[in-house]
Order: sequence, then structure tokens, then C-alpha cells
Amino acid sequence: MTTSEWNEKTLVENRFIIQLKEMGYEHIHGLALDSERETQGEVILKGRLINAIQKLNPWISENNLNKIVRSVTYIQATSLMEANQQFHENLINMISIQQDLGKGKKNQTVKLIDFERPEINDFLVVDQFTISNARGTIRPDIIIFVNGLPLTVIECKSPTLSPDEQIGQGVKQLLRYQDQCEQLFHFNQILIATSNDRAKAGTIGARVQHYGEWKDPYPRTVAEIRDNPTPQDILAAGIFPKENLLDLIQNFIVYEPVEGRIIKKLARYQQYRAVNKAINRILHAEDSRHRGGVVWHTQGSGKSLTMVFLAVKLRRIKELKNPTIVVVTDRKDLDDQITNTFRRCGFPNPQQAASVAKLKDILQQGPGTTVMTLVQKFQEDAEKNGYPELTKSENVFVMVDESHRTQYSGLAMNMRTAMPNACYLGFTGTPIDKEDKSTIRTFGTYIDKYTIEQAVEDGATVPIFYEARMVDLHVQGDSLDDLFDRKFREYSDEDKERIKKRYATEEALISSPKRIKRIVLDMIEHYETHIKPNGFKAQVVAVTREAAVTYKELFDELSDYESKVIISGGHNDEERMRRHHLTKDEEKRVIERFKKPMSEDSLSFIIVCDKLLTGFDAPIEQVMYLDKPLKEHNLLQAIARTNRTYDKKTYGLIVDYYGVSRFLEQALGIFAEHDIKGALQSVDSEIPRLQSRHRRAMRFFDYVRKDDLEGCIQILEPEDVRNEFDTAFKKFSESMDMILPNPKASPYLEDLKFLGKVRQLAKSRYREDSLDISDCGQKVKELIEEYLFATNIEVIHEPIDILSNKFDKRLEEATSPEAKAAEMEHAIRHEIKVKIDENPVLYTSLKERLEELIKRRKDRQVTIEELLAEYREMVQEMRNTAQKSQEHGFTREQYPFFQMLEQQLPDEEDKEALKELTHIITEDIQEQAVIEWTEKEDVKREMRKRIKRQLRATKCPKDKIEGLTQQLMDLAEVHYKK
Repeated sequence: MTTSEWNEKTLVENRFIIQLKEMGYEHIHGLALDSERETQGEVILKGRLINAIQKLNPWISENNLNKIVRSVTYIQATSLMEANQQFHENLINMISIQQDLGKGKKNQTVKLIDFERPEINDFLVVDQFTISNARGTIRPDIIIFVNGLPLTVIECKSPTLSPDEQIGQGVKQLLRYQDQCEQLFHFNQILIATSNDRAKAGTIGARVQHYGEWKDPYPRTVAEIRDNPTPQDILAAGIFPKENLLDLIQNFIVYEPVEGRIIKKLARYQQYRAVNKAINRILHAEDSRHRGGVVWHTQGSGKSLTMVFLAVKLRRIKELKNPTIVVVTDRKDLDDQITNTFRRCGFPNPQQAASVAKLKDILQQGPGTTVMTLVQKFQEDAEKNGYPELTKSENVFVMVDESHRTQYSGLAMNMRTAMPNACYLGFTGTPIDKEDKSTIRTFGTYIDKYTIEQAVEDGATVPIFYEARMVDLHVQGDSLDDLFDRKFREYSDEDKERIKKRYATEEALISSPKRIKRIVLDMIEHYETHIKPNGFKAQVVAVTREAAVTYKELFDELSDYESKVIISGGHNDEERMRRHHLTKDEEKRVIERFKKPMSEDSLSFIIVCDKLLTGFDAPIEQVMYLDKPLKEHNLLQAIARTNRTYDKKTYGLIVDYYGVSRFLEQALGIFAEHDIKGALQSVDSEIPRLQSRHRRAMRFFDYVRKDDLEGCIQILEPEDVRNEFDTAFKKFSESMDMILPNPKASPYLEDLKFLGKVRQLAKSRYREDSLDISDCGQKVKELIEEYLFATNIEVIHEPIDILSNKFDKRLEEATSPEAKAAEMEHAIRHEIKVKIDENPVLYTSLKERLEELIKRRKDRQVTIEELLAEYREMVQEMRNTAQKSQEHGFTREQYPFFQMLEQQLPDEEDKEALKELTHIITEDIQEQAVIEWTEKEDVKREMRKRIKRQLRATKCPKDKIEGLTQQLMDLAEVHYKK
């Protein structure tokens, strides 16, 4: 392979196609499929779909076949997501239609795909498949059709692009396709962005941060694929074997309402692997008592959804004959959370057992029941001896959430008594203790592990940093004893012990208002400098309910931040405590408010004692202020509240006022080291990374003086260098954001300001929209902005319009001819980029002329003075467009139509005839252009018809009519959109 062939087609696209062909897919080039479509606007291969429906449903009548094809092809929906969900429902649950098969008219179900026998479906991989509609033409790199339905779109990007841009650009392209050709994505199940070195999977509507890698080709192993497989090879081997692809589509996709909109979620690789490992064990265990086990997936990595996926698949497996599924938790909030997850994901009829009696009733309903319950519901009936047996069935699957907690008490024994032959599956977000034999005894061995470190590496969670503050306020047992002995020295030892037990508890000391006041002042300062600038929120954990209320009162007294207390209410509470009692609905509303972005709701702090330390998901929470002794699992679970991913959140933070670090060591010590590696990191651990990132960003300016601003900006002139610098700067500022305002960041401040200034000025000079500091942390952004202001450098955030006289003034300020030429080149480039849709003929020719000039300058064929003269001429040409259009008798909007016709119909020498044609076409368009016409297919159809009619009456060659009509329609959308 020659270096000229090192591109996305050969290195990425062809490699993917070869791998799919090895899996038994048929490969056809896009052009060859045009014979299977009536127009290039069709996205379904109808002939293949009809063949598949007849093959899978041989009884179907021709009338019903046409009805089914029509209902699949034309989906009535108000949005892309609604159409996609509707199609997924029909694909998975089949379409119902009435037909008489000899016993009268009855509802029959029609399969579009045979999920049980993957090999009998038609799998087709197509490259460069062209789809044209009124909004333009798209040509996705690869589309996978199953039975003629386009279920997967794969966008390939060149590995020669900057590594940080490869997937981002692929996802951007996929989002553009979704906007331009919505109908293709009505049927889409999985989207892939790949550059071979990087490959990620996502779903419609997803932004780049929601795409995930596929790192495990389960049930195969990485070693089985090939020597040194790339991430793309692994993803293809994991997702695209026929049985895996259909399994994912059937069992591992859910539609979940989040904040008023529907989000489509595809399982991550660890969820797919865990569910299938569990199913494998269930189906192939030698002894039914060995079917269970433990799934440990670190908190924040989607454990509740894994339970949903497993439940869905258990329901579908024929051999299991529609089992009873019981989901058990030990906390009310977890019970609600998991029930809601099941309901939101459209799981059929999960029932919540409100009482012990109700639980008994539900469990005796027989197969097909799904019940959600608290382990506490398995209480002994006082009047009877022991707990009754509710079902002997082996076809009962009990999924226990956070299985390490109450599973070893008498309640767990009752559960086993009630369902002696059930299969027990434990799910946990923290690993099993080294010493703990009971979890293994209760459930069985590990089914699957997904460790803290893996989750952070995959971007499923963010790393958690730990910081101890105000050490002088930590409660030290020894010093408390010394103080106490001095204060009560005249009492006998026996009395002293009694007094100590009653009054001098650690809790009393921690709860002292004086101490809490000092902590609140520190929290406010810490929050203002570290957390608030980036728009995140905080959780405060107090030692007692009373201390939580004290925190609330002091927050109100000492700051304007809104805070809420969420604690359990006591019957005998005084008025001070009762004021903060919340009903269930009120508590729900507070939590919903806390989860909203700061711009929508300013509730900044929630203060808790025991509540919301487990099973509580608020990705916007970045910091937990901890003032309570938590140990072992409870501590690991509590700190994980801050590890959920959120836009621009690069880490979670635990600020420890109690001194839990001694418990932390114990908590981490009870687990196997490889299981908890990476659970917490000290802020100091970021310093070495900061140093290397600082060096990487500064190296661009090693051979130029820092005070030579023009020299620094010129270094960033080549686009590839700018992109590289931009990536290095973002990484450096991300590390700075983690450490600021810690004094350890001081040595790097001046360089951060310098780099930020050069970056902004390069943005202005080179008209580069992506070079902007808005994507850095707010602290870094404020610092750079402040510095730019302080050094009196006018940073132009918006490039100056080339057509305004301000541009001439700006040029005069440029000191050297080279600086003038650079200004003009990038201003022209920017103008072309912005205006090319308005007048493709003019701006495409200017673009070609610009590239030619730059090439000649590089080859030393023109002097700098000649270059400047040429640039001035081009600027003048842009400015004269309006005047030229008037000279020809056109409005500004009509002129691009004339230029397009002039360019595309070179045989038409009669310019007056072309002008007449331009007026007729633009008048036709204006006559048809009603409000929002660009969204109305019938209007666009009529418009196209009229344009074609006019073109046929001219010397336009037949083979050009379709393409030219589309180009004129594109211009119409730009100039006559209403």
C-alpha cells in the first residue's frame, strides 16, 4: 500500500467491510443498489424487505403484505425519536394484522426479522450509498441492511486526523445526517464512529460524550480476533456477528424519559457481557442450585439498566417459560429507583409489593410476574411459626441489589424459605470483602466484574479526588479523652465513665454549632472558588439529623446559596426540626430541582444525614462535603455519588472534614487491591500530569520570544499545528482546572495566561471558530479573560466582516506585509466558508483561486506585494456582488440563481434567455414559498416539478436536469426560507 492510499477508505472503511464479509455479510457497492430503488430518496430496499416478510411469514396475503410494507415505510410520528421508537417496537414485538388462515379472521403477528435464527435473515453491508432529498445529498460510508432495513450507519474517519478529533468529527457527521435525512434514521438501531485506532458506538440524538467504546468481543476473546487487533476490530467482533447484532437490537436497547425528553440507550459492553454470562450460567449449570452468582459493576456504570436488560432477556428465552422475576433491595429509595427504571424503559407491568401480604399474593400469581420489593417485606408473621413457603418453582429469578448489605440477616433466610428453589443473582456496586464468605455462599461466585479503574478509563464514570480540610477540627479520640479527664478530674472513674457515655460522645463534639460554623464558612469559600464557577452542585453529609439542620441554619445565615435538608422525620421532633420535614412528593421535587442545571434552578446544596447516600444519581453533583464517620461499603458507596459523568465535569471531589481517611484506608483494605485500584486520588496525584501537559503546550513556542506576539501567532498559522496546539492547551487547562485555586498551580499561572492570550488572538487572526476558551473550565476561562483585559489586548471574539470598512482599518494596524496578507487570507477564507451556500458558483471559484494563490506563494512564484494586490482584488469582487446583481437587473437573492444557470448551461449563449429563465424560476419559487415551506414535502415537490418543467424547455441536457434542480432547490432554501 502506497502512502497516497493511507486514507479512511483503505485504512478504515475497507478493513471494516472485510471483517463483516468474514462474518457472512454480503457486500454490495452503493451504486449497484440503485436498480433496487425507484429513486435515490428511498432508504429501504423494498424488494429485499418483501422477500424477507414472505419468507418469514409464508401465510401472508398480497393485500396484507402491501399494508405491512406501507406501515414500515411510512411511519406517522411527530419527531425522529418517536418514529424510531415506534419502529423498534414493531421490529421487536412484531406487527399485528388481521387475516383468515382457515378459522375465521384473527389477529396474526408478522415478523420483519427472525431473531431466533439469525442466519436465515439477509445481512448486507453497503458502502457509499447515496440518499438525496430536498435538503441535499448524503453518502454515509457504510450502511448495514438486515432484510432491506437500514439498521446501522457507520461513519469512518481518517486516522491521520488529530486523535482528539477523530470520533468527534464522525459523530458530528452522523448528527448532520440525522438532520439532513431524518427518514434513514427512523430505522436506525446502532451508530458507529470509527477511525480504526478509535471506535465507538452510540444511538440517534447522542452527542460524542455519550458514545462508548466496545472493549470486549464477548463471547469471543481479544486474542481470538487476530494479532494486535485495533479498537475497531474489537468493536466489530463484539457488536456485528449476526447473533450479537440481533441480540443487542432485541434485548439491549431501551427508551428512557429524562427531563422531559426521550433518550435512546444502547447497552455498554460490560452490561452486554454480564447479562449474557448470567444467562449462560443459568442455562448450562449442572445443578440448578449453582445457577446464581454476583455481578459487581462499579457504581455509576449503569447497574439498574443491567438488571432491566437481564430481566428482558430472561422473559424472552423460550426454555425458561416466562419466569417469575423478583427484584429485591434493602432501601425504599433504591426500590423506587429500580421500579422507575423498569417502568421508564417500558418493561411490562412491574408490580411493587406495598406490604407483606401483597408480596405473598404476587408471588403466588405464577409465571410471568415481575415483582419489586424490599427485603424487609420478608418479615416473619408473628402469629405463625416461621415464614411460609410461597413457591417451590425453580423458574423464579431473584435479583438482589446491593447484595452485600442485609442479605445475611434473618430476612434473607425468610426469602430463601419463601422461594427455596429460586435462582439468586446478586448485583453490587462495591466488591466483595476479602474475608466475606457469606456473599459467595448466598449467591455463588462472580459472574462478571467491572472495576472502578475500568469505569474511569472508559469514561463511564469520572475519577474521584480526595481532599482533607481543616485538620485542626478533626475529632481525635485521644485528645477528647485527655480534655475530658482534666475537666471532670474530681469525679470517680465510674462516674466519669457514666458521664462520658451520656454526654461527651464524639457526635456531640462534631455537632457543636461553633465547629459547624467554622466548617460552613470554609465550605462556602471552597464552593465559590472550586465548584460554583463550573456550574456544579454540592452535597453535605452531617453526622446526625440535628447537625444537618444546624448546617442548614448556618448556610442561611452566612450565605445567599439556596440549600435544602433531606432527613427522616421523627414523631417527637421539636419545631426547629419539624420545619424541615418533607412529604414524599416534596422530597421528590427537591431532588428533581437539585438535578437541574444551575441556569434552571439555583438550589446548590442538599444536606443529608443518612438519605441519598446510596442509589442517588445526580450527575451535576461534583463535591461531597463529608462530616460523618462512614465505613467500609457505606463509605465507598457514599463517595461514588460524585462520580457520575456530566458535561465539562472531569472529576468528582470528596472534601473530608471528619477525617475519614483512616476509615478510607480500612474500607479499601477490606477489598482485594486490584478490585479497588483507582477508587480515590489525592489532588497531588494530578501534579505530575499537569507538569507534562504544561510542557506539551509550551513546546510550540520553544524557539520564539514570549514577548514576540506576532511570531507566536504565526507559529499557529498551519491548521494542523493549530489543532495540535488546541488539544494540548485543552488538556493543560483541564489539569489546571482540577488544581486551581490550590497554590500548587501557581508556577503555571503565567504560562496559562500567555497560552490563553495567544490562542484567542490566533482565533481572531485565522477565523477559527473552534479555537475558543468557552470549552475550558470556568476558573481557567475567567483567569485568561481577566488577563487579556488586564494587558489591554483587544480580543475580537467575532471575526470582523470583510465587507465592512472596519476591516480596512484593521488591515492598516497590521505592522508587516506578511501580517496583512495573513489577515486577508484568513478573512477571505472565513467569508467563503460563511457565504458558499448563498452563492456556490462565485465562492467556489474564489476558493479555488485562493488555494492557487497560496500554492504559488509557497512555490515563490509571486511576491508578497503581488499577493496583496490579488487578495485586494478578491475582496473587491466580494464587495461588488450586490452592484453586479443590479447591473444584470437582479435582486441580491436572484443573482446566485443566474450564476448557477450560466455555469451549468454553457451551451445557452443567449444571456437574455438565461436572465428570463432566472426570473421565471425565482418567481415560481417565491409564489410557492409559504411559511416554513422547507419542512413541507408537498410544497417542495411542486416547486421541484415547476423548476424541472422550465429546465426541460431550455437546452439543459436530460442527465443534468435532476442535479441542477436539486442545486436550485438548495439555493431556494437559503434565499427564500420563511
